[in-house]
Amino acid sequence: MNTTMQESWAQPLTVTEAIEKGAQLLTKAGVSFGHGTLNAWDEAAWLVLWQLGLPLDTPLDANIENADSNNIHIKNQPLSSVDIAKIATLFEARITTRKPAAYLTQEAWLQGIPFYIDERAIVPRSHIAQLLADGSFDDWLGPHTQQVLDMCTGNGSLAVLAAMTYPETHVTGADISIDALAVAHINVAKHHMQNRINLIESNGWNALQGQVFDLILCNPPYVNSQSMKVLPSEYLAEPDLALAGGYDGMEFIRTFFASASKHMSEHAVIVLEIGNERDYFEKAFPDLAVDWLETAAGWDQVLLVTKNALQNHLNQ
Repeated sequence: MNTTMQESWAQPLTVTEAIEKGAQLLTKAGVSFGHGTLNAWDEAAWLVLWQLGLPLDTPLDANIENADSNNIHIKNQPLSSVDIAKIATLFEARITTRKPAAYLTQEAWLQGIPFYIDERAIVPRSHIAQLLADGSFDDWLGPHTQQVLDMCTGNGSLAVLAAMTYPETHVTGADISIDALAVAHINVAKHHMQNRINLIESNGWNALQGQVFDLILCNPPYVNSQSMKVLPSEYLAEPDLALAGGYDGMEFIRTFFASASKHMSEHAVIVLEIGNERDYFEKAFPDLAVDWLETAAGWDQVLLVTKNALQNHLNQ
């Protein structure tokens, strides 16, 4: 550990004080967030609590009503010199490598569900997870919804969440990356979904010929080339294959849409995430009728496409 970093931790600290110190260091270093947290305090709390083996939902707010004595004890608990040294090392790694905290802890959370993650796959953060939990597109589903596809499954988190949300379905997770699928297999086993989820190496639809689905989830690479050039280091630590979507971010999506209808049952729908690329999407597909779905990020990050709408678009 460098001397400056070591000196910044050279004092007795409680759990809360360690989090405050960590947040100060993250802010001073100018790290970027967005891989599970949105600010320095939340990220510091994650790192400190994880290093101490404490639940990430441990209450730390001094003003929490009805906080029990255990919580008060935890936040004011003095840390040993060994714990402080481990926490300091973890923060130094976060600051010097600029790797997302999820890679350092090998843990990510979506809708309160934990997932294993490492640098072989993109850190899971899809807004589709929220829509699954909220039932935001359930009106388009029904008894006919039996086969679910998670295209570009990455670490398999959306496939697992879909299987949890719709217990009567069978889920297929497809990805071009063998490395990402290795991580997905870990998560399928972690959540005991081996009989519910089938993982397939596939470049788009190539390995899915003849298969038809009732619900297709897709969080593809959609970052346009100009945005790729200015991504913070934390995002560049992730697999380029999972992010880069070509000059307008629509490279994969064009190919995906071109063959999607052949893999959709009569009432099937696609739920597609496009991040901040709505303008590029509407330029690429000006005649495609879609329904925009509201997420915590607004109305322009995730959309829904029916089979009929996609066929009408392709026939124009």
